[in-house]
Amino acid sequence: MQTSFSPEQLAQPQMAASEKILRSCVHCGFCTATCPTYLLKGDELDSPRGRIYLIKDMLENGKPATAEVVKHIDRCLSCLSCMTTCPSGVHYMHLVDHARTYIEQTYKRPLPDRALRALLRFILPHRERFRLAAACALLLKPLRPLIATLPLLGERLAAMIDLAPAQFPARAVAERVVVQGNSRGRVIILEGCAQPVLKPSINAAARRLLARNGVEVVEVAGEGCCGALVHHMGQEHDALGFARRNIDLWLAEADRGGLDAILLTTSGCGTTVKNYGFMFRDDPAYGEKAARVSALAKDISEYLVTLELRPQRATGQVLAYHSACSLQHGQQVRDEPKRLLKAMGFVVKDVPEAHICCGSAGTYNMLQPEIAGQLKARKLANIARTKPMAVAAGNIGCMTQLSSGSALPFVHTVEFVDWANGGPMPEPLAQFGFLDQPEQILVS
Repeated sequence: MQTSFSPEQLAQPQMAASEKILRSCVHCGFCTATCPTYLLKGDELDSPRGRIYLIKDMLENGKPATAEVVKHIDRCLSCLSCMTTCPSGVHYMHLVDHARTYIEQTYKRPLPDRALRALLRFILPHRERFRLAAACALLLKPLRPLIATLPLLGERLAAMIDLAPAQFPARAVAERVVVQGNSRGRVIILEGCAQPVLKPSINAAARRLLARNGVEVVEVAGEGCCGALVHHMGQEHDALGFARRNIDLWLAEADRGGLDAILLTTSGCGTTVKNYGFMFRDDPAYGEKAARVSALAKDISEYLVTLELRPQRATGQVLAYHSACSLQHGQQVRDEPKRLLKAMGFVVKDVPEAHICCGSAGTYNMLQPEIAGQLKARKLANIARTKPMAVAAGNIGCMTQLSSGSALPFVHTVEFVDWANGGPMPEPLAQFGFLDQPEQILVS
């Protein structure tokens, strides 16, 4: 793609990076075949190629974002399926992230939109605030039909209520896990913000599994949100602030006792942490440190496959594996989770249209509930075609989105592996009727 940015524009590092991405696009249109919003809307401007044209025009001419541009950029899930498909290596993620930051700097959203986004920024990255908000949403479930009829924000507020768990999990209790056998490594697990509120059992399973197999998990006090939630809302300043705090804490621990990896059990966080190096590429104080953190970052499945784990109980259940977009497209991690589950004895089925997003996408299912709902229904129909007994996934956002519309148990990959390796049965499996004795194991 030809561009005509001025020398003054190209002197800005972010603008220069986006110009380079724009020039790599050859208009082939392969991305349209795998874009969820183009699949649903059939509008060129709701495809990656169409959005690239909009972004180019906006940035190149230095124009403030318009309502039309904002509409189509907001509809982008950042699922990054287009990046997997693109034969030219267009780094759409960095381009759309820049566009979102530019939009927040140049466009004044309608008041209801600004209010909702401010509310999400205030709540979601902060664990205790999110805990309180989730409890309130649970209490409001009986009023959901009435709330949905409210003007301007009703549909989106109703979507937030729908995502609240039917039963609020108990607050996680710090559990001391003793490493068994010879030490095989020393790691940090990002605790995060939303996941420990919605599903504290995920990181508890990861700690048990790693300790049982000789890996020390270091607890890091003070770490928090990775910055992903606000980053994808165009709030670059806030995102970098969250990232700096974690970088400082993690590297202090690495310098103190050595570190083999920073493990992510939420793939949405993993994509962002692995991107820290790019986010701070021009920062003299944090550039090198951020690159070091990104090099240490691994999805939990990437690390576990190196341990060559063995099952400690019979399994055999048929599982559908839901591949989160942030894992398969954002991190290019596809086979490791399935290899782990198969090594533990599970029968793993691929979901049809696995490359198409489920509609969760961070805050997307709250900001764009109509499209998110259509994608959710499509994904659940495809999961049902595999006739599974349960669904394995590696991202809390996907699990929350899909479990709200299905009777099947949605369980994190690491929880399945921990159970098969000798840990306790995950609660959703017990509720669904899974049996824990080898002679009683369910098979398809």
